[in-house]
Amino acid sequence: MGPSRDPRGMITEINVTPMVDIMLVLLIIFMVTATYITRRAIDVQLPEGSSGREESPSSLSVVVAPGGKLSLQGEEVSMDDLRQRVPALLQANPDTEVLVDGDRQVEYGRVMEVIDTLRGLGVKNFAATVEHVAGPPPAPAGP
Repeated sequence: MGPSRDPRGMITEINVTPMVDIMLVLLIIFMVTATYITRRAIDVQLPEGSSGREESPSSLSVVVAPGGKLSLQGEEVSMDDLRQRVPALLQANPDTEVLVDGDRQVEYGRVMEVIDTLRGLGVKNFAATVEHVAGPPPAPAGP
């Protein structure tokens, strides 16, 4: 059945294909940019480093904010929530890399507690997020 026509021969149906195309493009743009928006929603002053690599697209973000508050993928969680939610996320993709953002003000022990908890849950790949600065990487410390 073709487009309906009125008695004067004009097409009276609206072609929605271009609108659907535009909506799908907008949806893809929002999905891609949403991860960057949520990561920057929590004010964390990351340590600086000159070496590093880009983050993996299949990664989880865990933020240890000032005061020791935890966030998973931009949502504030407790340590118990983290223990409950991470195994389900790992079942979907066992090779998931976890990016740990620890604020400069947070005690080292708190960040290690989070990493130790994640390792106990089966996370194999970790990365620490840093602010990139220009320059050569620091020389390794001697014995």
